[in-house]
Amino acid sequence: MMTQTDSIAAAGGPESGRRPGLALTACCGVHALQDGLTSTVNVLLPLIAQAFGLSYAQVGLVKAANLVAMSLLEIPSGLVSERLGQRLPLVFGLVTVGAGYLWLSQAAGFGAILVSLGLAGVGAAFQHTLSSAIIAAAFPGRGRRPALGTYNASGDIGKLAMSGLFTAMAGIGIGWQAISLGYAAAALGLAALTAVLLTHAGVGARPVAGVAARGRATGGLPGWGIRSRAAFVSLCAVNFLDSMVQSGFGIFIAFLMIERGVALGLAALAVVLTLAGGVVGKFACGFLARRLGVVPSLVLVQALTVAGILAVVWLPVGAGYALLPVLGVFLQGSSSVVYATVTDIFRPERQARGFSLIYTSSNLASVAAALALGLVSDAFGLGVTMLVMAGLTALTLPLLPPLGRALGRLGDGAS
Repeated sequence: MMTQTDSIAAAGGPESGRRPGLALTACCGVHALQDGLTSTVNVLLPLIAQAFGLSYAQVGLVKAANLVAMSLLEIPSGLVSERLGQRLPLVFGLVTVGAGYLWLSQAAGFGAILVSLGLAGVGAAFQHTLSSAIIAAAFPGRGRRPALGTYNASGDIGKLAMSGLFTAMAGIGIGWQAISLGYAAAALGLAALTAVLLTHAGVGARPVAGVAARGRATGGLPGWGIRSRAAFVSLCAVNFLDSMVQSGFGIFIAFLMIERGVALGLAALAVVLTLAGGVVGKFACGFLARRLGVVPSLVLVQALTVAGILAVVWLPVGAGYALLPVLGVFLQGSSSVVYATVTDIFRPERQARGFSLIYTSSNLASVAAALALGLVSDAFGLGVTMLVMAGLTALTLPLLPPLGRALGRLGDGAS
């Protein structure tokens, strides 16, 4: 019989509980930079579109190049960590994304931009799964959900800081190529710092050992540690729709403001304001789920997201801008609830695989949003695209009761 301590050791290595605070700090730093670089693409897109005369569908293709690479390698990154530990792949990811932005800084055409952002996507695939597994192992019990919420929020802090910095530097006349070069240097520097921090934290160096192929008796999928098929399928469906809307809104909100007569530089601020709300939301929703439960929290935030999107579309531009940080709280905060629920559905020794599956679902949803919503925008306009996103969010609501029942059967108590 595997004890809780044994399970935690198997998930993150037997050393994983030595310095959890330092481990969380290191993982939050990686998340902030990696998500910040990925989000920077959203404020870069209007500049690229203007420079190359791109359609909305082509804008979606640029974003998809980055996201497809992330999607393809999310699961392999989790499997690799079972052999090598999490530390080395995390550092590899930072080095690779730095190389991608270095290439971007020298890009002279549309094809080079696609390839460089694809390389950056490869690097970004080696962080969510690995960092989440480290944190889940280092923070057992009731401290896990707030710790994962903190980690989740750090990504939005990075998005806000780096997107805001990009917007400010572009606003004073610094070219996007020069900014990309600076971001490449930041990624390479953080790679070295992360290796040092995780070494001192005593986590992530060892491969997963003694993974038990348990689960047949309870209906779990052999080898993947899924405790409930029903809960996993329901969570993936909710996550897919939620991620489509989060990604689609981030891509097209600046273009909506441009269409409504806002200047290019000010339109990019719409992305930053939404991300500012997301920072608060990802912190708050982790604690909200611990207090109210998973399903009640998701019902609340998804309903408020629908209302917020509709209000941004129908209100005057000034009121819409004022509402964006509030909308960001609910739009982005839901992911803290969703991702932390992975730890309830997967056995401790398979946490890395669980996170790799849910993050792959998120990445595929983001690719679908970039491509499909780009086509909708070209055909019907950005106002219709926003209404479609409100509808996609509403579709998550009937999926929540089955999720609650499945979690209840697991003894989660979150329904």
